[in-house]
Amino acid sequence: MFWRMLATIICFSTFNGLAWGKTENQVRSVDIYITPFYTAADTEKKRTVRVDSRFDKLLRSDDHARIVEVQSAIRLEPENVSPLTMMVLASRLYDVGERDASVFWFYAAKDRFFTMADVLEGYSRPAPLTPKGETYAAIVSFVRLAGPAINGYAFCDIEKQQMLRKEAFKWVQENPYALLFDEKQQAKEGGRQALLEASLLSNGMKMNDESAYLQDSENVAALKDGRRQNGADSRYCW
Repeated sequence: MFWRMLATIICFSTFNGLAWGKTENQVRSVDIYITPFYTAADTEKKRTVRVDSRFDKLLRSDDHARIVEVQSAIRLEPENVSPLTMMVLASRLYDVGERDASVFWFYAAKDRFFTMADVLEGYSRPAPLTPKGETYAAIVSFVRLAGPAINGYAFCDIEKQQMLRKEAFKWVQENPYALLFDEKQQAKEGGRQALLEASLLSNGMKMNDESAYLQDSENVAALKDGRRQNGADSRYCW
């Protein structure tokens, strides 16, 4: 429950323009620090990435092509990639200017984590000093810290944001996370497949609620006005 409330607050505060101070500086990178998984930095040597041994070196790179390579690799083998890996990918794609792709993977990471929290024990609440609790805390931190920049760009174009949001959700629907069906992972009561379907249904309904909100002309006008007032457009819409 806490996670879903947090995600809703972050999403609505971001696209209503409540997450930024009044500044005109363009946001060209996602400068966040989520130990021990990710530390942003100006150079590869200073940057920390510890999410997946297959991709860590590529995601640390300063090379645009190597960051994009990770995206391609994930699409080839989508069932075994963690939401944390996708969050780091979203951050790095933003850094190298692939901001539409950044938005897609940010939303896909959130949706995949929702399924983890709904199907498996231990991922739906804080649990300090445990691997699952550490994962939970890291995902929450990515949403809170990377969300303002990534959503800040996404809501420059509401029509495109809605397209990417729905594409990300569809990708998660079509590519269930293999970890959900790993018998070594304790599942909640109700059956893994049934829990997964219920999770997707619930998240889909929340996505539809967001879409309905953004189809209201008064809501959109308020959103745009808020972004103009706090300088969001000048920071993210370049």
